[in-house]
Amino acid sequence: MKRGACSFGTSLSFRKGGFFVNRFIEIRRDLHQIPEIGFEEHKTQKYLLDYIAGLNQEFLEVQTWRTGIFVRVTGRVGAKTIGYRTDMDALPLAEKTGLPFASTHAGAMHACGHDVHMSIALGCLTHFATSQPEQNLVFIFQPAEEGPGGALPILESEEFKAFWPDEIYALHIAPEYKVGQIATKVGLLFANTSELFISFKGRAGHAAYPHLANDMVVCASHFVTQMQTIVSRNIDPMDAAVITVGKISGGDAQNIIAEVAHLDGTIRTAKKKTMDVIWTRLRQLARGMEEAFQCEITFTPGSDYCQVYNHAEETEQFIAFLNREFEGAFIEAPAAMTGEDFGYFLEEIPGCMFWLGVDSPYGLHHAKLNPQEDAIPFAISVLTKFLSEK
Repeated sequence: MKRGACSFGTSLSFRKGGFFVNRFIEIRRDLHQIPEIGFEEHKTQKYLLDYIAGLNQEFLEVQTWRTGIFVRVTGRVGAKTIGYRTDMDALPLAEKTGLPFASTHAGAMHACGHDVHMSIALGCLTHFATSQPEQNLVFIFQPAEEGPGGALPILESEEFKAFWPDEIYALHIAPEYKVGQIATKVGLLFANTSELFISFKGRAGHAAYPHLANDMVVCASHFVTQMQTIVSRNIDPMDAAVITVGKISGGDAQNIIAEVAHLDGTIRTAKKKTMDVIWTRLRQLARGMEEAFQCEITFTPGSDYCQVYNHAEETEQFIAFLNREFEGAFIEAPAAMTGEDFGYFLEEIPGCMFWLGVDSPYGLHHAKLNPQEDAIPFAISVLTKFLSEK
């Protein structure tokens, strides 16, 4: 089968306004309108459950976990269980796409493609609900991937342990690749990531009397500058790490010296031990800054995601499948500093993750991200065929 081909044709489509519309593109648009942040995916869960309830239930077993869902498809042989994970949550971001199916939830948007991910998973599940697979399958609809992190608590849950797969797979949309392209690699695909929340508390004062105050805007600014020396002077140049401050806030008015300031950011590393080095240096810098600026600096815990490290056997099998069945689709992916809590699944269960091309000029987490929807039937075609052969 050539790149971009879809074996389903119009079987997943229906007529609307004189045109055929892919069923799962419509589902993606429905889900796009109801984005919800981590562990608040109540409308999303209901939408998914209502859809799943309408499928043939002969081979299905459905279990909810918080706002997530597990669906097991009993195989004809059932010698092993293959897992497929999709994520459900959205980002706290105001949408700016201008699409007719834009978010109806103010301040929330599916800006990381999880609406696309869910529609693909439903397409695969729909296929296997009437075409019983040889092996057991378990579809994992995971909440809170963006934060505070749903993978780790899922792995620790009794509900998931009853559905535990022998191997596991997942995808993530990639705006930089064309529709019909799939990129992955053996080994490190995504980085270790850690959220960074730092608070500075000093002494407020009048702008005319700086000697009677402890200015936290100045302190926080110095801290941002000093943070960047960690990567340039404490990390092996042959290693890879990045510290990003995405938000800085402090003060109340232009003529009042700020008593408090806050920094929000992320740390991303290619190696786990490098993350430990960075956190050690951050705390050492904080102690020095506390002495220098006569203030208090505190770190608030955030989400920590381990690296996505693809297992060799499962990844090589998937790549061989692509080269055999979808000529020209496979691209060798470089490792990226992207964070994804699917890495926790791969720490416990062999499997792999891959990028799915959606050809958008706007990147992930952008308020104008608009994936090309032809990627949905293509991905469904790839995954149903791949999972059928497991």
